Amino acid sequence: MTATDRSIELINAAAQAAADKLAHDIIAYDVSDVLSITDAFLLASAPNDRQVKSIVDEIEERLNKELGAKPVRREGDREARWVLLDYVDIVVHVQHSEERVFYALERLWKDCPELELPADAKETRGKAEEHAQLQAAEEATHTDEDWR
Repeated sequence: MTATDRSIELINAAAQAAADKLAHDIIAYDVSDVLSITDAFLLASAPNDRQVKSIVDEIEERLNKELGAKPVRREGDREARWVLLDYVDIVVHVQHSEERVFYALERLWKDCPELELPADAKETRGKAEEHAQLQAAEEATHTDEDWR
């Protein structure tokens, strides 16, 4: 069994929306062979809670406006550390970068086929690591200045 055309359409729209809001490391898996409850997972992350919320809101708005899809469930809103949007056909996970590393959902689903995503979404790969390195360098600079 493979993800339906509708699921792929939803995944691509959600991935593009996430990329437009500067999500990091967007990836999608076809989980239809191992789960009977959904066809695909989309994973994305952001370095702060505000951006997580912004990405989630954009995905929800875009899928509703363009494809008439509304999530049947939305979880994790309050803390905005890991927000889950359940569209039945797909499930979208938008995580704070720290949660993304800690829970490592990619390891759980690595045996599932990866779905092709729009170019903008693919370009987000490695952005979390890049952001972490810039932040560490910035913190080191501030620490050095503090000692002077």
